[in-house]
Amino acid sequence: MSRLMVAVVTVAGAALVGAAPPALVGAAPPATAGPGAVAPAVAAAVQPYASYWHPSTILNWDPATDPDAKFNRSKVPLKPRTQNAALKANANARAGEGRIASLAAFAPTSGNPSAGALDENYYAFGYWQYIDTLVFWGGSAGEGLILAPNPTVIDAAHRNGVKVYGTVFFPPTAYGGQLQWVRDFVVKSGSTYPVADKLNQVAQYYGFDGWFINQETGGGDAALATSIRSFMKYGRTFPTQFMWYDSMVESGSISWQDALNSSNDSFLQEGSTRVSDSMFLNFNWGSTLPTSGSYAGTLGRSRYDLYAGIDTEANGYNSSVGWGNLFPAGAAHTTSLGIYRPEWTWKSSTGRADFMTRDARYWIGANNDPSNTTTSSAWKGLANYVAESTPVTSLPFTTSFNTGQGTSYAVDGTRLATGGWNNLALQDVLPTYRWLVSSTGAKLTPALDFADAYNGGSSLLISGTLNATNTIRLYQAQLPVSASTKLALTVKTPAAGATNLSAAVAFTDAPTSFVTLPLGSTSGTGWETRELDLSGYAGRTIAQLGLSVGGSVTNYSIRVGQLSVYDSAATPSAPVSLSVTGTTDVSSTTKALRLSWSGTAPRYNVYRRNPDSTRTYLGGTGNDVYYVPRLDRVGTETATTIEVEAVSATLGRSVAATTTVSWTGTPTSSNLALNRPATASSSCNANEGPAKAVNGTVNGGNTDKWCALASGTKWLEVDLGSSRALTQFVVKHAGAGGESTSWNTKAFTIQTRASASDPWSTAVTVSANTASTSTHPVTVSARYVRLNVTTPTQNTDPAARIYEFEAWGT
Repeated sequence: MSRLMVAVVTVAGAALVGAAPPALVGAAPPATAGPGAVAPAVAAAVQPYASYWHPSTILNWDPATDPDAKFNRSKVPLKPRTQNAALKANANARAGEGRIASLAAFAPTSGNPSAGALDENYYAFGYWQYIDTLVFWGGSAGEGLILAPNPTVIDAAHRNGVKVYGTVFFPPTAYGGQLQWVRDFVVKSGSTYPVADKLNQVAQYYGFDGWFINQETGGGDAALATSIRSFMKYGRTFPTQFMWYDSMVESGSISWQDALNSSNDSFLQEGSTRVSDSMFLNFNWGSTLPTSGSYAGTLGRSRYDLYAGIDTEANGYNSSVGWGNLFPAGAAHTTSLGIYRPEWTWKSSTGRADFMTRDARYWIGANNDPSNTTTSSAWKGLANYVAESTPVTSLPFTTSFNTGQGTSYAVDGTRLATGGWNNLALQDVLPTYRWLVSSTGAKLTPALDFADAYNGGSSLLISGTLNATNTIRLYQAQLPVSASTKLALTVKTPAAGATNLSAAVAFTDAPTSFVTLPLGSTSGTGWETRELDLSGYAGRTIAQLGLSVGGSVTNYSIRVGQLSVYDSAATPSAPVSLSVTGTTDVSSTTKALRLSWSGTAPRYNVYRRNPDSTRTYLGGTGNDVYYVPRLDRVGTETATTIEVEAVSATLGRSVAATTTVSWTGTPTSSNLALNRPATASSSCNANEGPAKAVNGTVNGGNTDKWCALASGTKWLEVDLGSSRALTQFVVKHAGAGGESTSWNTKAFTIQTRASASDPWSTAVTVSANTASTSTHPVTVSARYVRLNVTTPTQNTDPAARIYEFEAWGT
């Protein structure tokens, strides 16, 4: 079938060509050297990224010589999980039938940091309970055809019992594809396939589960198709799994079948031999899908080994999908579901809050309630079709409701870092049900909220009118209770007094009937923990964990910072042999570091000790290495102490191991706001967030700026990390970025404060600026600086456009 290419949309290192039939293809950005290839020596503390290769370069990969290899390892094993049909949220959903595979691109092929980044703008996916496999989508002719997932995504997925696949992508020749790359891929040496050996070595070393193979390069023949099948059969002798994309057929040509049939079935099964573990069917399956499902059965394969593809890259939940053919009402699922590019919810959003709204609409439907997916839209949400799974199957279980992104980071209730960040390795198992609330009166509103946290960047906020008992189902579980089992809740109330809150627990012998354990009252407005004894239920198994709220309060509000169920809460052993294995001087006052230590804890926290003896959180990992992208010198200090502490499964913390980083010379004046954590009142869209105003550039086009449209004063705040002596502010307005000077900011103030608890002090007031770059001398010491835009332009345009906000000092 011919392909009529009418549009190309390049997103995150891959592209979709609009065609009949459409296909999964990759873009071709400028060539770069893959970090997983045998590369020349690099600076000791260069940012590590997820590995990517061409077939010839992966043969040279060796974790012993790849300086980034250790940084790309996940130590989180695939967690067992369960699915209880009696506890599914939606009556229409089915358990044990169709599965979901998600093909998601988190960043361009060459741009997936190994341990997150200082930016909250990220696809922090959290609806793992609905998917079975996450394909780490990417690959391009110019960067690399083979992309291994980064460890942050593996950590989060495995913690939720979800498999992770890397991507092998052979693009069409129109996108740089070369048939020789396919031939290189399947070269045989004696009885082995060297590239298959390397794919297995990569998966085993990095800790993920398999590969999605997408062969779209034309010009092949039947012999090449046979070689690919032999390659997969050989590869399946290892633990590594394969998902095959419906593109190449047995003749060797590229011909999307949109079905399983006699032209492509041998890529799934040959006689009694499994060739691939599953197949992703191209998008135009329509009413013929049941035939594919039945045909799988004739091969001795489950219909659910077929993943019927849907394309949501361009339109998200506005995409047209033949749901009735895939998940017919009142009947068994026809096949499984393969989703291409669900990160539309992030790419199309204006910021984190909008992303979370869109992601909820995508996965659980329009009503923020997976049990009620009634809507006039054809897209009811995936919760309408697939029952939830849960990895909460063993003790201890602890969650701080941390989504893996935020604008600050707290440790045991104390905020130790401010500014945007993302790191899915730190994401907790989030509630199974978002949200299931039952009440005979008004329903309270649960939400994952970022204004405050106990551990991480978010907490569970419950608010609204309380005039009847509310039961909030949070987690489906399968947790055995013994004589030593306890349940602990950490909460914060607006005022001392009654919490009106009880833990709600249901057991497998009566899974929908909750017993409640009251928390009592709080003594103040800080975080307080209540430990509840479950020994009276020894021998039973917890089926659900939730909360019960009773009483009458007009404006009820409570934060839940942590929920734990455990038999014991031992303190972990401290890490040993902490050392700085690499350092790069970014400037006279800034370094990047590579750290290494030994230990077996499930997680580690990394800090710097400040001159005033306080600590600043630098990041966290489940690994025994960590990259610190930015360590700032404070004043004239000559050394900085780095601390690493082990964190247990119940978030208990060890004593810290320490090491020291030395500084030389006298610090000179520099832009202290450069790449520092930044937050803002709002953003015009996700690509124009506050981080763009402190990235040091103005020449990246019209999106190389912070833009805000919200009415009223618009503000941009930067955390300098510690109190610094400031000498001037520089603001680069619209004209500095090449936009119209009529959009230069007219009126604004700049405020400062030394700590988050201090009031703001105004250091600069401007009422009639016309310049594209404005400079404002000051003599002030501050950690936090804020730009308040009161009149955003010279005319009536309402948008604030700030290309750079600089704070100079030492």
